[in-house]
Amino acid sequence: MITFTIALLLLIGGYIFYGAFVEKIFAPNYSQPTPAIAHPDGVDFIALPTWKVFMIQFLNIAGLGPIFGAIMGAKFGTASYLWIVLGTIFAGAVHDFLSGMISLSHDGESLPEIIGRYLGKKTKTVFGIFTILLMILVGAVFVSGPAGILAQLSLQHWSSIATLHDALTWIFVIFTYYVLATLLPVDKIIGKVYPLFAFALIFMAVGILAMLYVNHPALPEMWEGFGTKYESNPIFPMMFISIACGAISGFHATQSPLMARCMTQVKHGRPVFYGAMVTEGIVALIWAAAATYFFSENSSIAITVDGATVAKSISENWLGLFGSILAMLGIVAAPITSGDTALRSARLIVADFLHLEQKSISKRLIVSLPIFAATIGVLIYSLSDKAGFGIIWRYFAWSNQTLSVFTLWSITVYLVVNNKNFWITLIPAIFMTAVCTTYIFVAPESFGLFPNQPEKGYIIGATVAVVASALFVVWYRSREKKQA
Repeated sequence: MITFTIALLLLIGGYIFYGAFVEKIFAPNYSQPTPAIAHPDGVDFIALPTWKVFMIQFLNIAGLGPIFGAIMGAKFGTASYLWIVLGTIFAGAVHDFLSGMISLSHDGESLPEIIGRYLGKKTKTVFGIFTILLMILVGAVFVSGPAGILAQLSLQHWSSIATLHDALTWIFVIFTYYVLATLLPVDKIIGKVYPLFAFALIFMAVGILAMLYVNHPALPEMWEGFGTKYESNPIFPMMFISIACGAISGFHATQSPLMARCMTQVKHGRPVFYGAMVTEGIVALIWAAAATYFFSENSSIAITVDGATVAKSISENWLGLFGSILAMLGIVAAPITSGDTALRSARLIVADFLHLEQKSISKRLIVSLPIFAATIGVLIYSLSDKAGFGIIWRYFAWSNQTLSVFTLWSITVYLVVNNKNFWITLIPAIFMTAVCTTYIFVAPESFGLFPNQPEKGYIIGATVAVVASALFVVWYRSREKKQA
């Protein structure tokens, strides 16, 4: 528990000290009017209270990753603590904060617009399409995942209501909610239901945290080694893909512009963007620790057990019947509140790309209907094939982290152009480039070109990272010569 406590304190300290350091580097213009104040439209650009903006941002980014991803990451031992802490403070929170602040300073621009501004129009087009596809994958994954959990809960606790047993019923309910959340003004649905979802999610995290200290399980300490490993895959790069939303996630940068359009003051950027990511890191750390305890107590099934089973078992044993229901609802709320804003984000990305105003419902429908149709298509595929959901999740996981790579490189260019300390994003950009490239060649359940010869993947990943670094150096020196 000492390692866990130190990790928890480091996350809090990271927000206080490194967050302030990054904010000082960015040097926001606190007197600049926010997009919600300068361009209110009653739909997407709406001024909301800061506490509500924080809650929405936190719930937007807290999908299944900080819970199920952290649980699966805990199979690699206490190495997961290191990645959650270091990844959150030095990569994920920096990524979220700077992408949000850049959007805030450019009238709430969507992520592809930001990438295009600093990496060129061709890159903007390619990653505009890439980002929209990712949003559709998120929408599909975060419909079927919580629908399955809700079906299990209803079967267990309300067995007399037959329709609740069927996951398809929940898929219909959740997707209907997604449609409304995508089309209606942000304060009508999202702004009203998120506080309720936030209560369930916070109760879940605080409840599990309290029980960790009450039960005081014998968790392995960092100085004793990384503990027992219940995963056959290598830590690098697999753990860094498994624990995505709990450390760094490209998806987050697609959500930050949504809240950049609702903030009332620039000075709220650090608590909203950096703070929400640190909060998510804390949730991931709590679940990683709880899962480490579960695996040690159930070592015979640790290798094969899934995240949902672990979360359900821990919640029931530690929080009782009522507490476990609230906890599982919190777990369900996390992906639902990411899926709805994923589709909303897709609408705004397409609208920005096509320069279509979104104040009128007809224009919103024109943009949204193809997105809904594509999401339904992915859902049907995932349900029609037993392996369908697994395949979609793998591509989502990789594309999610790949998006973070391009976001980090874009932010690095922004920092260079504005004569700011670019090392804070250059180092994470190089590291994540190596992670995502290596994953393509090593991951046996994904692309897996060299699943039995990971050293080849390591060499290729390192080479790509070196080449990317060299190209950056060439560009940087060329720019310096032009300015001389």
